[in-house]
Order: sequence, then C-alpha cells, then structure tokens
Amino acid sequence: MERALRFTIVPKVAHPWFDEVVKGARAQATVLGRELGVDAVVDYMPPRVADVAEQNAILERAAGSHPTGIAVDPVDALGRLAAISRIRDQGIPLVIFDSPSPDAGITSVGNDFAQQGVIAAERLVKLIGYVGKVAVMRGYPTAPNHKQRYDAQVGIPGKYPDITVVDGGADNDDIETARQQAATLLAAHPDLSGYLCCDASGPIGIAIAIKAAGRAGRVKVVGMDGIRPILEAIKEGVIDSSAATIPRVRGSMSVLMLWQASLGVRLPQAIDTGIDVITQDNVDRYLADAP
Repeated sequence: MERALRFTIVPKVAHPWFDEVVKGARAQATVLGRELGVDAVVDYMPPRVADVAEQNAILERAAGSHPTGIAVDPVDALGRLAAISRIRDQGIPLVIFDSPSPDAGITSVGNDFAQQGVIAAERLVKLIGYVGKVAVMRGYPTAPNHKQRYDAQVGIPGKYPDITVVDGGADNDDIETARQQAATLLAAHPDLSGYLCCDASGPIGIAIAIKAAGRAGRVKVVGMDGIRPILEAIKEGVIDSSAATIPRVRGSMSVLMLWQASLGVRLPQAIDTGIDVITQDNVDRYLADAP
C-alpha cells in the first residue's frame, strides 16, 4: 500500500478566490487518491490577515506537520519568509501559486501577471476614449503578483497625454478596505473616468462604492479575476469586464506538481494556467459554473 498523500495550501489570506483554488486542489487530490489507491487530502491553512509574520508562522506550522508538499501564494518576496528556507532544507516539495517564481529552484503555477495588467489597462483606456482620469488600486503592495500587475497597469494610461493617473488606494487583499479606499477616492474625484485594480478584492469593493455613490456606468471599471461577486457586478453593468485568472486550475496544477516533485521528478520553471477576459457577452457562462 502506497503512503498517504497530504498537500498543504497556504494563501495570502482567507478569501473567496482562494476557496476556489482549494476546490481545484481537492479535486486533483481526489483523482490522485483514486488512481493510486491511497488517501490523498488537502489541508487549507489561510492566515487571518495578509501579513508577512502571519504567513511565516502558518508556513512554520505547515512544515512541522511534514506534508507531501506545500503550495504557497507569498504575501512578500520569499526572502522575507524565513520558513521557506526551512521547508526546502527539510526536503519538503514546494511550489508557489499565483506569483512569479524568484529562482529556478521553485516552480510557479500562475500566469503572466504583467500581461494580465496590460490586458485590463488597455481595455479600460479604450472604454474611456483615451481621455480622462484613471485610478489604479494596489492590492497588497509587496505581493509580487500584485506589484507586477500594478506596474503594468500604470504604464498603459501614462502613454496617453489626455489621461491622468491618480492613486486609487491599496486594499491589502481585503474587500472592506477596498470599499473604503474607493469611496474616499470617488468623493475626492467627482470627475473620475475609470478604475483599475490588482486583485480579486479590489473590484468587489470598488463596485460597492460606485453603486453607493450612484456612479455605476459613469466610472468604468475593469477588474481582476472572476469569482461570483465580480461576475454579478459585470452582469449588472457596475464592472465592465475583468482580466481573470483561473483559480481552480491553479489549485489543481499545484497539487499535481507537488506530487510529481515528491517522486523526484524535475519540474518546469513555470506552469501557465492562462487568462480569461470576462465581459457582459460571456459572463453568463462563467456564472453558470460559479458557486
């Protein structure tokens, strides 16, 4: 009888987007368990808040349980997470998901985050006719994927002389913080034309604030990701569209790569899980599959 498989998923923070990642991870574990004739489980260990010390403590606990492998979405550069070195020193397979890989020794399961930012920003500037004021909300500012998206997004409107870019706040991967930041910005800029963001919390909070301010449709929003609250806001017309990751595939491929690594298989540097562009034209298809 083969030994049991136990995979650990450590996200930035508890969030509906990460719930989708875990669904994909558990579906993959179920397939592995059935095909190999073993017990295969996924432990989900979300930090209470998006914070370096909090995530590091969770990773320390995960390493102490000696799982088959650990998948982490780092809240900061891996060098600031001391537990990463200990995980690797113990020989526990490690992949990162939804984040670029910092070196050749760690596989990244994700997509081209800069490209994702460009897709969103180019759609937005076209929506506003290349004229007006655009806000860009940061996610958790030190998170590598959020930073790549942000840097790409602010670069696109900056190419057009009739567009002004303003600071859209930082949501720290929290929906309520995103709402508060957006409400403050909307009050300060009654002439705002468009809003961009860098994570799945941003568009939800922004949409709530725009509806409360009575400016749905007047402020164009292009979001990130495709969980149900974002899809519903696209359907309603509060958010125009979203450059979306595919979280269940993130989780599924993370578990598959960890299992391969546990067998000593050499892994690729990166697994690209793709980008979907969700609009009112295709949102019903995504809603049909959303929990």
